[in-house]
Amino acid sequence: MSRVLLPEHWHLSPLDKVAAVQTGIAKGKTVNGCGVTLPYLRVANVQDGHVDLSVVKEITVEQSEVPRYSLRDGDVLFTEGGDFDKLGRGTVWHSEISPCLHQNHVFAVRPSSAVLLPEFLAFQAASRYGRRYFQGSSKQSTNLASINSTQLKNFPVLVAPIKEQRKIVEVLRTWDEAIDNVTRLAELREKQYLGLRDYLIDWSKDQRAVKEFLKPASRPVAKPISGYRALGIRSHGKGTFDRFVENPESVEMDTLYVAKAGDIIVNITFAWEGAVALVPRDHDGGLVSHRFPTFVPKLERVDARYLRHALRMARFTYLLGIASPGGAGRNRVLSKSDFLDLMVPLPTLDLQRRVAMILDDAEKAVAAEEKCLSALNRQKRGLMQTLLTGKWRVRGFGEKESD
Repeated sequence: MSRVLLPEHWHLSPLDKVAAVQTGIAKGKTVNGCGVTLPYLRVANVQDGHVDLSVVKEITVEQSEVPRYSLRDGDVLFTEGGDFDKLGRGTVWHSEISPCLHQNHVFAVRPSSAVLLPEFLAFQAASRYGRRYFQGSSKQSTNLASINSTQLKNFPVLVAPIKEQRKIVEVLRTWDEAIDNVTRLAELREKQYLGLRDYLIDWSKDQRAVKEFLKPASRPVAKPISGYRALGIRSHGKGTFDRFVENPESVEMDTLYVAKAGDIIVNITFAWEGAVALVPRDHDGGLVSHRFPTFVPKLERVDARYLRHALRMARFTYLLGIASPGGAGRNRVLSKSDFLDLMVPLPTLDLQRRVAMILDDAEKAVAAEEKCLSALNRQKRGLMQTLLTGKWRVRGFGEKESD
């Protein structure tokens, strides 16, 4: 890591000089005699900034080993790794379950109370400074990374005076509270949107076959195609467009077609996951292959905005799954004819437009909260980097004060 210029009264210290690093218990360890069964934390329980206790498993250990592997209030939990996003991931343990052990893929770090606050350490590990260290020190393979206890002990902690640590933690907690509030509001907006959609789009009546309001599109690509973007769609609940080839020229000409804004694209391989979506304006004119058949709405029968909401509903995804035969993944392929035979509620065009207007407004409210949440997270990341490295000083410490 590059050298960090520290303000006066700050110092750099290896983690094991300011905290004790406790390794966890390995699964399958032989228990001699009468054991005791207790809950224990796995990697899945340790998230970035919080613990997920929705599923807590138990392990049997010898009674004499319980103190050795028990968590204490104020321990900072670090994960050994796995996926890149799990590397060094940690949070503070607040005795949510007591007693509770931890497995060997989760480290418990116990800071010296006179030198280092648990929250200050957890924030620093999650900052860009901490991430850079763990990623640079880890053992890496394809999509996986891990750290061992030695690398964790060598983590160069930036140690500020305890009073300044408390002030920094207070500032970052304020951002956390704001993020939590906006997250709850975004979840509420999402529930409102889903509830409105379920109420306004009634699958018990006015059903019509997809072929009555969609027609296959066939727009061959004209040369040259170097200026086009090749598109695909995958499912993340709402349908997400993606580039699926870097160079359209590398794909045979007869497999590519032009997609226009307002078209419906279907991923025939993953349709059963809900990979169906309306092409947005910013993807107008993109290229799609034969694996992404494209359909044009008959505007005299259907409102495209209404259709976008209807085709994203769980009921339609369920129908797509039934219509996609085979096993899992690429063994399940939806045919064009089966897609066109599916039934969708289609009221009058006027009612479709009114429903679309209401749902569009509800969806915009969701997007506004998500935008606010994204901004708060960016601000927090910036504050973490500047406050936790001493570049900015909280009010009352140093000559340069933060706003």
